[in-house]
Amino acid sequence: MSSEAEESARRFTAIAEYRKKLLNHKELESRVRKVRENLRAAKKEFAKTEDDLKSLQSVGQIIGEVLRPLDNERLIAKASSGPRYVVGCRSKVDKEKLTAGTRVVLDMTTLTIMRALPRELSIDTINI
Repeated sequence: MSSEAEESARRFTAIAEYRKKLLNHKELESRVRKVRENLRAAKKEFAKTEDDLKSLQSVGQIIGEVLRPLDNERLIAKASSGPRYVVGCRSKVDKEKLTAGTRVVLDMTTLTIMRALPRELSIDTINI
């Protein structure tokens, strides 16, 4: 009789211990997930900051606007100073975003599109 009671008590403590470990595991798993999300966000912010820093350190650049794509590799861009150029695109730039009217940064020597810029907003539009 006592062995059955001991066995039952042992099972009950084992189940309770298992539940504690399972709850602890779930908490640790959620912490790991949050840390991974934070790491992913930090890596994304780091890449953006690094890209901004490189663009600041680079030699003079020209602001232009994409007029239209010619083919997969070349586009027609209008520089802010006036002339139109047939330009290439840097490999890191997403070519899907380069549609007509997109503001871009052109390298001064090679006239390669270095990055896409956000659209230009006037101060009146921002204050609304």
